[in-house]
Amino acid sequence: MSFTPPPRDASTTLSGPLFSICTLVTNHAEYRAMVESFTAGGFTAEHAEFLYLDNSATNDWDAFRGIQRFISVARGHYVILCHQDIRLITDDCAVLQERLAALDGLDGDWALAGNAGATATGSLVIRISDPHGEDQRSGAFPTQVVSLDENFIILRRDALVSVSAGLAGFHLYGTDMCLQARCAGRSAWAIDFHLRHLSKGRVDASFHQAQRALEAHYDKLLSLPWNIRTTCTKLILGGGGIRRWLARRRLARRLGE
Repeated sequence: MSFTPPPRDASTTLSGPLFSICTLVTNHAEYRAMVESFTAGGFTAEHAEFLYLDNSATNDWDAFRGIQRFISVARGHYVILCHQDIRLITDDCAVLQERLAALDGLDGDWALAGNAGATATGSLVIRISDPHGEDQRSGAFPTQVVSLDENFIILRRDALVSVSAGLAGFHLYGTDMCLQARCAGRSAWAIDFHLRHLSKGRVDASFHQAQRALEAHYDKLLSLPWNIRTTCTKLILGGGGIRRWLARRRLARRLGE
């Protein structure tokens, strides 16, 4: 006898924790200290689940593939992507909920938030303690940004934003996610959530390789206008106003208009 499961109303939401805290792990002792820090700060089983991917033996998971995996299995309303070497100081789970509720009131279409990033005009917005300085506060909060530092990123899971396919490595995925959010009509924000990052970051050959790959990826997507024919109309996307007008004229000639 076959069994047909009853349909489920898609407007309802399955229960899950508020936060899924996701980390690529290369050092289990350091990761345990991070989890203990968050748990002491109120991210208990009532509010959070902790997910990790194990890179302690070999780098089986780069950041881009790891983030895709985390998003696919996370149950939290918010997915926190963070480094294993961050520690909470005084800002805790209640403070983060307050900051995110304020974002909801400010911009219902926000997708990403973090403690450090840069604005469209190039100004840095930072709230962190790290080897570069204690209790750093740069810029106003919250501020809309076009990039986020990868030490601590919050993704609103229902925003349906992820990383780009075709990119790999461990750098600049925060910037890629901000660009993906922008393409989806969403926004990214730097918020006042102070924590400690034990590392000062690393800019090495792999970083420069990731930068070249990211630039090439978006150059390919955005440098030329796209001519798209739908069943109802013709679209010219990208390329700026003048190039879009020229492309529209070329398309019209090809279609015999």
